[in-house]
Amino acid sequence: MDVRAILNANAARFAALYGGRDQSGRYAALAGEFRNRFAREPEAFVSAPGRTEVVGNHTDHNLGRVLAAAVNLDTLAAVAPREGSVATLYSAGYAEPFVVDLSDLAPRPEERETTFALIRGVAARLNELGYRIGGFDAAVSSTVSKGSGLSSSAAFEVLIAAILDALYNGWTIDPKLAAAASKFAENRYFGKPSGLMDQMASAVGGLVTIDFLPDEPVVEALQYDFSKKGLAVCVVSAGGDHGDLTGEYASIPVEMKAVAKALGKSVLAEVEPGELMRALPKLKNAVPDRAILRAFHFIDETARVERAVDALRRDYIGDFLSIVIESGESSWKLLQNLYVAGSTNQEMPLALELSRRMLSGRGAWRIHGGGFAGTILAFVPVSMLDDYRRTMDAVFGPGATVALSIRPEGAALIRQEGVCC
Repeated sequence: MDVRAILNANAARFAALYGGRDQSGRYAALAGEFRNRFAREPEAFVSAPGRTEVVGNHTDHNLGRVLAAAVNLDTLAAVAPREGSVATLYSAGYAEPFVVDLSDLAPRPEERETTFALIRGVAARLNELGYRIGGFDAAVSSTVSKGSGLSSSAAFEVLIAAILDALYNGWTIDPKLAAAASKFAENRYFGKPSGLMDQMASAVGGLVTIDFLPDEPVVEALQYDFSKKGLAVCVVSAGGDHGDLTGEYASIPVEMKAVAKALGKSVLAEVEPGELMRALPKLKNAVPDRAILRAFHFIDETARVERAVDALRRDYIGDFLSIVIESGESSWKLLQNLYVAGSTNQEMPLALELSRRMLSGRGAWRIHGGGFAGTILAFVPVSMLDDYRRTMDAVFGPGATVALSIRPEGAALIRQEGVCC
């Protein structure tokens, strides 16, 4: 494989994928890692981006609406098919490979909450849907760090779907289907009750609004350049460990669905906005008060997505920033996913309060992703980006603040003409 030729042939595409950041060293190093591990040449590169959630905090699992975007950080694999059914994946930072025999696609309890489960689960779902699967070798690196709030797990799941698509299905799998297969793996095999937003944003790419209520989620692309408004889109890693928070995350959809059930519905998206208010006498003491507050958040947040999308389409950036702040306040007060029970550390609220003091009247700030630990999102005037980064990094550590760009493509196949698949 001539990596330099691939990079040169895709120069304009790479500039868009990575926000102008030079990736030549990373691609060359990954190809070298593949050669060292497998004593042969890779046949292609496959990339799946991380995602940023703009508005729509914890709405997807109750079939609400979100506004999200793929970003210029990704999980990248150098890959080649192999005979048989064994997938062998070396990932940077792990001493041992992940080896999964795809001839056995049944869930394994001992693999729950592991990378093995994600590989097996994605392959199982694609196989169920009639797509070809097979063995492969892969060397993987990622700039979507664990705990970054940019959904490293979804990027990895979408990457596995994309590898099987590229090597065995001629790059024909619909991105929405790849996203659904990825969610299936995370829910059924890994054991995390996530919604579909993370996987959909990674698979589809760009700035997108998604309505999850229809049987086939409605995905609409938006074109908006925040940099032309003098704004940088940033995430700040406030710290905290996601590792033992599955129960905290799981309680949110469970409580929301308990409210929906009490109202005779299956999910909150089926509840009319005024219905929740009218049912309060019935709901009080029938479900926990926190569940009711979280249901109010869902109703308001789903409507906020529509308002945010309308503001962007009308180019009302001031209105949009106000809506982003509203979203964060709702997560803080109603959804209540900024604190970890029993912990006196409150990294997320601290990061948000620092942002408010610096950005009030000039930008926007909100929780980012699942919450409890991890990151916040901030729209920062470019003119004050250096000061903002310096202040946040001084508190939360060097490199805590990362400026992002929106990636126009979701999962991407990069190869030499005439080679592979």
